[in-house]
Amino acid sequence: MNPPKTDARRHHDPEVRGFASDNYAGVHPEVLAALALANGGHQVAYGEDVYTENLQQVVRSHFGPTAEAFPVFNGTGANVVALQAVTDRWGAVICAESAHINVDECGAPERVGGLKLLTVPTPDGKLTPELIDRQAYGWDDEHRAMPQVVSLAQATELGTVYTPEEIRAICEHAHAHGMKVHLDGSRLANAAATLNVPMRALTNAAGVDILSLGGTKNGALFGEAVVVLNQDAVSHMKHLRKLSMQLPSKMRFVSVQLEALLARDLWLRNAAHANEMAQRLAEGVRAVHGVEILYPVQANAVFARLPHDVSERLQKRFRFYFWDEAAGDVRWMCAFDTTEDDVDTFVAALKEEMAR
Repeated sequence: MNPPKTDARRHHDPEVRGFASDNYAGVHPEVLAALALANGGHQVAYGEDVYTENLQQVVRSHFGPTAEAFPVFNGTGANVVALQAVTDRWGAVICAESAHINVDECGAPERVGGLKLLTVPTPDGKLTPELIDRQAYGWDDEHRAMPQVVSLAQATELGTVYTPEEIRAICEHAHAHGMKVHLDGSRLANAAATLNVPMRALTNAAGVDILSLGGTKNGALFGEAVVVLNQDAVSHMKHLRKLSMQLPSKMRFVSVQLEALLARDLWLRNAAHANEMAQRLAEGVRAVHGVEILYPVQANAVFARLPHDVSERLQKRFRFYFWDEAAGDVRWMCAFDTTEDDVDTFVAALKEEMAR
């Protein structure tokens, strides 16, 4: 029996955009063009291709001459591989209670990576040396998982941003205790854009040992990279990546996307635009009586509190998520393709629903 014939067709309206996640956005046209460029013919699999080789040079231009990139499939995979690379079997990771590795990765660092997460409540999603000290103890206590890594997120899960000085202070404090520092950089580009600093100022120049470098949230189709910044901090990364099921066979299609983002200024253009749209959204929201912005808007996220019934009505018009439904907290995300009209239309709808 012959299968039914079908034609590929568009199943959505490409003019519809929401504020649920920067993962909802499509692929930047320049990244799509790079994928087409890398397609055709044969290239050696598992990272021995010319695109992955060239990516190393591009990454070193951003993160220093000793940096080495290991492309992976996704952000959770990048975090799990990176954290495993800098811990022993008995090791633990200190992180903010709100960190993505703690609340949004289905326990993967603990269940897949075998790591204990030592969480710290933070008012704004950011760790400090003093907050880290709440969990940084007991290295000689065999009854307690050993704190070996401090994991930061840049930007944080609450949309706040560490300055280079804050990261440097954390790195110096962690290293003084014999701990390494991991940075979850799924939105590193947004942080660098808002601070108007190069990404190296927030990573290798500040003392970070290993980085999960994001691509998907900034215009890629799929793919991230673990970037080893301190070669003395890790070993056997290739074996660990494969063991963790994060070795892409057709790696050229991950590498060429990261190259397209990083080789020139596309990473910065995309992130800066998303940040600008978040600022425009925040300005509009501040003018709406009865809506409270919860955290400083420093990247591409706006967190707000408003009546629950208003959010539910508004969700029928635009996609977005509750952050804390019981409290009425919501999160609105902007992406590289969010337009001024998208923002203004949303703010107008918010005003309408608040007035009902």
